Amino acid sequence: MVVRLQNFKNIFLVQDLRKKLALTFVILAVFRFGAHVSIPGVDVTALFNMFSANLQGGILAHLDLFSGGALKAFSIFSLGMSPYITASIMFQLLTIMVPSLEALSKEGEYGRRIINQYTRYFTIVLAFAQSFGLIKYLESQPGLVIDPGWGFRLTAVLLMSVGSLVVMWLGEQINVHGLGNGSSMVIFAGIIVGLPGALIHIWENFTLGQTNIFIVALLLAVSLAVIACIIFLEKGERKIPVQYAKRVIGHKVYGGQSSYIPLKLNPSGVIPVIFSSAILGVPATLAGMMTNWFPNVSRVLQDWFMRESLVYNVFNAGLIIFFAFFYTAIIFNPVELADNIRKSGGFIPGIRPGKKTAEFFDYLLTRVGFPGALYLATLAILPSLLQNMISFPVMFSGVSLLIVIGVGLDTSAQIESHLIERRYEGFLTTGRLKGRLGR
Repeated sequence: MVVRLQNFKNIFLVQDLRKKLALTFVILAVFRFGAHVSIPGVDVTALFNMFSANLQGGILAHLDLFSGGALKAFSIFSLGMSPYITASIMFQLLTIMVPSLEALSKEGEYGRRIINQYTRYFTIVLAFAQSFGLIKYLESQPGLVIDPGWGFRLTAVLLMSVGSLVVMWLGEQINVHGLGNGSSMVIFAGIIVGLPGALIHIWENFTLGQTNIFIVALLLAVSLAVIACIIFLEKGERKIPVQYAKRVIGHKVYGGQSSYIPLKLNPSGVIPVIFSSAILGVPATLAGMMTNWFPNVSRVLQDWFMRESLVYNVFNAGLIIFFAFFYTAIIFNPVELADNIRKSGGFIPGIRPGKKTAEFFDYLLTRVGFPGALYLATLAILPSLLQNMISFPVMFSGVSLLIVIGVGLDTSAQIESHLIERRYEGFLTTGRLKGRLGR
């Protein structure tokens, strides 16, 4: 235990790492502060009671995950990262389908900067559309809006859209100057702050006699087992051996060594889960817009896309599997990887360099990626199914658990790389503290 505390202390011995960590906490604190600044004209108490009565389902629950709980207070950050994530998904798809965008993406840093600028512009459009749809839905619910009308709509749309852009900017600052992925960290912070409330809710049910000790113990055991399973599968990988041939250049011999390429069971991380939930928030926006003009269609969308509905879970599982393969194809190009290995004088034992190596990588991606996609989809919908089928209490949804653990692992890996880069022991490993000269 003492060694673990010493390793954790190493984080604060690196000045650059301290600055990144402090900036990340400051940005998340600003986000949490804005999440409590409510937009005028809404009965926040009535809205919070509606969330408390129907927390796991309902049309607003889709957006609440990406707002970090800000939607319960109808704050200026109510939209959270939802417009930016949706815009990112659409432009990643367009980059593959539109030749001009595909060519732009291959122009290096300049092309990525232009595509990111297009994504920001489209985020503004989506923020206006989603905020208007959400406001129309709130006006259709009796007692939520104090003085409905165009005055309230214009004010709320402007404040929510600007708030969404501010959240997007905060996430980008974490990407550039902080630790972790900005979008994921914002969502992570919103989920984590709900943990004390969930524990207090379980304790209150136990003290009131609504839940017995056996159910509480079983809930904790299942939660720990699921967390351990997620960590085990997230760190699982297939190691592909690579042999480098010897090369004689002048009087020196290069190569002749063995290495490996780690192929993770889930190379896409929590991105498929976030993308799927963002896409499933689109029907919520449409239902809000059509409440007054097409009430029957709006009601059907609300019923179909509640979190406990069969349609929602089927779509959620299908989209997670699709985005798992889609995002893996973006970050892992078998042809390019095989070509790079060939150019560096390497080869996979038993596999011919070039086309055969690319086909081998493609085969492994499918063989390893499909179980990983199934694992993501199962974990995302299993808590909801348990709660609906056998009324088993669930502290967090599968999506929330995946995001929290995935972001935690990614951030800890970044911290680890910063420490190792500066000749310190990683804070997750054992050993003595080393200086920059290794002494």
